[in-house]
Amino acid sequence: NGPWEIEIQEGSDDHYSLQLGGNLVISNPDKSKHAGNYSCLATNEFGTVISREASVQFGYLDMFSTEEREAVYVKEGQGVVLLCAPPPHFPDDLSFRWMLNEFPIFIPLDKRRFVSQTTGNLYISKVEGSDSGNYSCFVTSSSISKSVFSKFIPLVPLVEPDIKVKFPDTYYVKFFFLQVDGALPVHHDISMAGGLLHLFNVQYEDEGVYECEALNSKGKDWHKAHLYVEASPEWVEHISSSERDIGSDYTMSCLASGKPKPHVRFLKNGQMVGLSFTDLTFDDSGMYQCIAENRHGVIYANAELRVFVGAPSFELNPVKQRLLGAKNGRVVIECKPRAAPRPTFTWSKGTEMLSNSSRIFIWEDGSLEIRNVTKSDEGKYTCFAENDRGRANSTGSFLVTDATKITLAPTNADVSVGENARMQCAASHDSSLDLTFIWSLNGNPVDLDKDRDSELLIKNTQLKLAGRYTCTAQTPVDNVTASAELVVRGPPGPPGGLLVKDIGPKSVRLVWSQGSDNLSPISRYTIQYREVRTPEEDWKLATTSPPNVEGNAEAATVDGLIPWTEYEFRVTATNTLGTGEHSNPSPKIQTLDAVPVVAPSDVGGGGGMSRELTITWTVDDPQYYYGSNFGYIIAFKPEGGFEWRKVTVADPQARRYVHKDSSILPATKFEVKVKAFNSKGEGPYSLTAVIYSAQDVPSEAPTIVEARTLSATEAVIWWIPVPQQTVEGYQVRYWRKSMENEALAMRISSKDNQTRLDNMKPDSHYVIEVRAFNGAGYGPASQRYEIHTKKAPPSRLPKIISKKMHSSGTTVNIAWEPVRPLANESSVECYKVLYRQDGQNTGTLYTTTKQSIDLPMHKDGDYLVEVRAHSEGGDGAVAQVRISGKLSS
Repeated sequence: NGPWEIEIQEGSDDHYSLQLGGNLVISNPDKSKHAGNYSCLATNEFGTVISREASVQFGYLDMFSTEEREAVYVKEGQGVVLLCAPPPHFPDDLSFRWMLNEFPIFIPLDKRRFVSQTTGNLYISKVEGSDSGNYSCFVTSSSISKSVFSKFIPLVPLVEPDIKVKFPDTYYVKFFFLQVDGALPVHHDISMAGGLLHLFNVQYEDEGVYECEALNSKGKDWHKAHLYVEASPEWVEHISSSERDIGSDYTMSCLASGKPKPHVRFLKNGQMVGLSFTDLTFDDSGMYQCIAENRHGVIYANAELRVFVGAPSFELNPVKQRLLGAKNGRVVIECKPRAAPRPTFTWSKGTEMLSNSSRIFIWEDGSLEIRNVTKSDEGKYTCFAENDRGRANSTGSFLVTDATKITLAPTNADVSVGENARMQCAASHDSSLDLTFIWSLNGNPVDLDKDRDSELLIKNTQLKLAGRYTCTAQTPVDNVTASAELVVRGPPGPPGGLLVKDIGPKSVRLVWSQGSDNLSPISRYTIQYREVRTPEEDWKLATTSPPNVEGNAEAATVDGLIPWTEYEFRVTATNTLGTGEHSNPSPKIQTLDAVPVVAPSDVGGGGGMSRELTITWTVDDPQYYYGSNFGYIIAFKPEGGFEWRKVTVADPQARRYVHKDSSILPATKFEVKVKAFNSKGEGPYSLTAVIYSAQDVPSEAPTIVEARTLSATEAVIWWIPVPQQTVEGYQVRYWRKSMENEALAMRISSKDNQTRLDNMKPDSHYVIEVRAFNGAGYGPASQRYEIHTKKAPPSRLPKIISKKMHSSGTTVNIAWEPVRPLANESSVECYKVLYRQDGQNTGTLYTTTKQSIDLPMHKDGDYLVEVRAHSEGGDGAVAQVRISGKLSS
């Protein structure tokens, strides 16, 4: 159905009502009745305009199907996709997350897991056992603030018996994004572990082909996609309100940008019209609208056109009352009354009517032009304007002045960069007028240091200041000009068109075109290179052939490059006045691949678990890969053997290889060497190193001689060492009986056969065992030894009841109440009294079985007395008192 008008009156659809100001209110909206596009028409005495469309839509997000989802079985190490299949919905502004087992536990996204925000599917690149569980797709519509989730999909990872053989290593994938034939846009972000490219503030120039490259040590793959950039309409030029004369021609202009190209239409008082007029009439007055629309949006521009008619009037724009003109010059006296239709014009000087002659012209717009002005042209001039509505006139006076003339013209100058240049200019003029000088360079005004208006001083001259300088001597009536050339010689400009050709593994040939020599011949060129992986400012001097690149050359060979490395180059020219700017960098290129020439360093190894041979080396820097599919070949044999055994390691970042063989004897000498390889071939071997296979774990158990408790939390243990040279130390484990899962452990050097145990629980039964260890692991445990820790020390602190100084003034007596331990605490054996100066950590320690003690009185400051009960479980809580030397006897 086409558009229809809503009737808003009593008895019509009671869903609609109109508010003051024109707002339309829809009460209790119904999708079947009220969905659609609405426009508002506003009308007054000047015309009608129509508003932009407002859309009423009803959003929805249905529930997922209630059917059970089938379980997905996949082998560990392989990839899997869990399908979301979102339910029917509107609009398409959905976001997706996945739950694991229950709400609200959502799956974090990382290098292995990715959720498509287009389909909602969950991608897991390498399934692990920990991925087992029930998965649900959680869908949210931001428009209607509603979320739903699917039935759970069980994911069952399958473990194969030979999984350790098939997947000994994990190969993480690195993602690289690039824009084909260009750099990535400035406003971009890469997230989701490198797998998501997000473009911000997208512009038309961002359109193009984008490529994602996935790379790991096993190889690489890539995918290309074309990004098309479209946009809603925007005004380039639009109509604006205007008043035009009756009978004139007029065209309203509307231009809009957008992609796809917007469709533009025009309305007058809400009806379709064109916007080009000839011979305007009153009927053309009204409200006009320009509407531009494509599939991304619509924009409106409104304007009123008024058609004017009236007799000539000079009220707003009379002829200028006083006008000056220079002798022998040219003057134009304007006549621009307000009138419609266009009037006819005549002029008079005094009482004499003027007509066109060799010196006097009346223009079509009414202006009067006088050429070759003489003194006799002075006088009063009147403009007469007349149309079918009436006539009017306006008068002004014209005075003649002396002409301005250049008396000293600037002269040409030739300088080098950095030098100063001076130009002078002088002129004669009518003494009744002000004279000013204006300087310009190649037609553009300049604002440089000036001694006077008539003299131009150019300091520290630069190449950009060369050109034609013009001096303009100007009065309010006329102006004259004189010019001179400034030549500036300087270092050469940057070479252009730099290209890279004849690319080899270690050399390339550069070609370029000569830039401006800036009026001094080029004597030589300098070439620099940069490895693309290094910082942008890290340019280095290149080795070239020929070694010295002469000033007439436009090509050179760069030697000494690294194979399979990405480079860019730049060229700089030099002449007798200095070295110029660098050329733009060349396109980035990659040198061809070659066989590796650098052998791995620091080859060694040894140790490890029993029946293993561990070989290590320092990883080669990527610049020495020299080609794709880089890896290592490891060769080893028993010392004195004849046949080398070789193993290939394909990971370029690998730094160790562990060879497991049940026939390898412990601590056996092996000769090992390592070399690099790539797709072009194998490089040289490293120096041969001698290493030892892993030792066996100790075969004998230590014998515990004795263990005894020292307090509630400490014990000491002794044992007889294991008489084997391979022992590196001992591990002591201890735990409360029946609580071995809470066991504490400590490692002791092989030189010791005793240790102190701490952090034990008071009044507890402990079990202790000792075992020897070396690099291969732990040997058998000793017999278990059991001890019982002492009860905890008293928790109550002694209560100080007095502090008295002896009458002699040489001692002070401190007394306290006895400490009574709780039932689960050790009995008090004595009291410890620490007597120390305030601020010091150490002092004199006294022991007493009494509840008081006499202490010497000191005169060198305040002292602290700390009293605590002591038991077999250790020291109890501390009571403290300060001695200041001012105690009463």
